[in-house]
Amino acid sequence: MTDPKIPVTEDELHAYVDNELPAERRGDVEAWLAAHPDDAERVRSWSAMAEGLRARYDAVADEPVPKRLEIERLVRQPRQWIYGAIAAALVAFIAGGGVGWLARGAAASPSALQNFTRDALDAHRLYVVEVRHPVEVPGSERAHLQQWLTKRCGWDVRAPELDATGLKLVGGRLLPGPTGPASFLMYESASGERFTVYAARAAAETTQMRYANQDNNGALFWSDRGVGYVVSGSSDRERLTQVARLVYDQTEKSGG
Repeated sequence: MTDPKIPVTEDELHAYVDNELPAERRGDVEAWLAAHPDDAERVRSWSAMAEGLRARYDAVADEPVPKRLEIERLVRQPRQWIYGAIAAALVAFIAGGGVGWLARGAAASPSALQNFTRDALDAHRLYVVEVRHPVEVPGSERAHLQQWLTKRCGWDVRAPELDATGLKLVGGRLLPGPTGPASFLMYESASGERFTVYAARAAAETTQMRYANQDNNGALFWSDRGVGYVVSGSSDRERLTQVARLVYDQTEKSGG
């Protein structure tokens, strides 16, 4: 099978996942995916994530928009588009413009999201260079670390298992967050590459996905059930995606 005459764009891949692609273009996209396994794998990942979000948020998507959130003639997007947008944003790091999904209540302002992510990146840069004292509680005391951070932060803090990405838990510490305590976990690979997971109370009940890059460090932010998460590390988006997806999956299963 040969590639389509007109190359397939990123937007068309998203539209394919959302079943919003024009019928005359669908065959071209499927031919493209057959010839480009990397894009095919991305599409499979987005579809799987969208299905999971559909199962979880189906009832929320059917709720009427509160009167206070109706701005001019704002029209709710089809539910299928909402799920696809979330999955695509998380996996593909759609940057800029405050891409996100309003789950309940008012969305956090762009500046609040930026400040939250900046705090996490500042902590990341401060501690990843430490050799002797990068954390307060070592990874060898995982159970104690989780219990301590859970008690101090007020939500269930679990240190994700990231062995599949070649990362081992270095440990963690308690930090000041925007409105209270923040948990901070550090992971390291055999080559010395470090990633951190920062979590604190978020400003609003939203699910937001945002990619940021600063001083050769990349970060992915999202929020769930009132807790915001930032995974910081490599500016290589594929590598950061791999780590963030694993963290996301495990925080979802643990109940936040």
